Amino acid sequence: MTATLVTGIGELVTNDPAHDGPLGLVHDAALVATDGRVSWVGRSQDAPDADRRVDLEGRAVVPGFVDSHSHLVFAGDRSAEFAARMTGEPYDGGGIAVSVEATRAASDDELRVLLARRVAEMRAQGTTTIEIKSGYGLDVTHEERALRLARELTDETTFLGAHVVPPEARDDRAAYVDLVVGDMLTACAPHARWIDVFCEPHSAHAFTEEESRRVLRAGLDAGLLARVHGNQLGPGPGVGLAVELGAASVDHCTYLSDDDVDALCGSDTVATLLPGVEFSTRSPYPDARRLLDAGVTVALASDCNPGTCYSSSIPLAIALAVREMGMTPAEALQAATLGSARSLRRDDVGHLRVGARADLTVLDAPSYLHIPYRVGVPLARALDL
Repeated sequence: MTATLVTGIGELVTNDPAHDGPLGLVHDAALVATDGRVSWVGRSQDAPDADRRVDLEGRAVVPGFVDSHSHLVFAGDRSAEFAARMTGEPYDGGGIAVSVEATRAASDDELRVLLARRVAEMRAQGTTTIEIKSGYGLDVTHEERALRLARELTDETTFLGAHVVPPEARDDRAAYVDLVVGDMLTACAPHARWIDVFCEPHSAHAFTEEESRRVLRAGLDAGLLARVHGNQLGPGPGVGLAVELGAASVDHCTYLSDDDVDALCGSDTVATLLPGVEFSTRSPYPDARRLLDAGVTVALASDCNPGTCYSSSIPLAIALAVREMGMTPAEALQAATLGSARSLRRDDVGHLRVGARADLTVLDAPSYLHIPYRVGVPLARALDL
C-alpha cells in the first residue's frame, strides 16, 4: 500500500456534510490517498505521515468534475453549422447526419486518437469521470465500434443508437427502431452500461414517446440502465417517460411543465442541465433555480459533441449555470460533482469523503469561487497522484 499526503490545500471542497456547510469546506487542509482512495481528510497540522508528500502551496482543491453527458466518439467538423446558428439558423437535430457520415468513414485508429485527445482535454480542465455515448454510427457495425472504443477509456458508456433516424432509414422509421432494439442492441449491450434515447417530438429526426419507450424498455430488459435526452427543443414527454421507467437521469430539461417538475421532485431521476448547448445554439437556458427550489437533484455536464456544443469545459458549464441559470457558485460546483455522480448512480466519485476515489482537481486559485469568477481562465486540472 502506497500513501500520498496532499498538503498545503488552502481550501478543500469535500461535499461531505460532516465538514463546514453544504460543500463540506476544510481550510488549511490536507488529504491522504492510499492506493487510489481517500483514506484521511483534515487540517494540515493534524495530517499523518505518508510515503510521499505533495504540497499545493495554498491552492484550492475540489472533487474531480464528473461529466455525465458527452458524445466523444466522432470524426469530422461542423464549425460552419455553428456559424450559421449564430446568424439565426435554428437547430433541429438534422446536422447529426453530417457527423454520422464522417464517423463511419474514419478508421478505428483515427477514432482512438481523436477520443484520447478529447479525454486528455477534459482531464486538463479538471474532469476525472467521463460518460461517453455512441450515436454517430447508427448501424450495427459502427455503433458497436463506438462503444468498444469508448469502453477502452471509461466504464460509463451509453448506447445511443436512438440518437436520430439516419438518412437511409427516413422512409421506414419502424424498421430502424426494430434494428435498434434488435440486432444493434444485441451487438452493443456487452460494451455499454447505459441506454439513452433522444425523445423529442419537436424534431422530425428524433423519436416519439412510444418509440422512445420501446427503446428504453428493450435496453432495460437487456440489463442496461436508462438515461433520456428530453425536453430540449420544446415541451414534451421526455421527463415523464424518464421518471416512469426509473431512468437515472433526464438530460437538457430546457422546457418543463409544473407536472414535469413535480414528477422529478418525487423521483430518483436527476435533472442534468447542459448550458453549453444553450450557449452554442442561442436557445433559452433551463431554469435551474426552479428545479433546485422544488428539491430536484440537479447535475451539470458538458454535452461535448460536434454539433451543438463542441466544448469539453465543465468550468464553462459552471460559469454559465451561475450567470444564466440562477445557481449559486456552490450549487453549480456541487451539481458538476456530486449531482453528476448521482446521475451516474455512483457513490465513489463526486465527493472526497474517506473511501471515495482520490480524484482531486486542483485550482490555481485560493477558492472554488474563482471557477465562475475567472471564466475562461484555465484554472482547473486533474491531479495525478
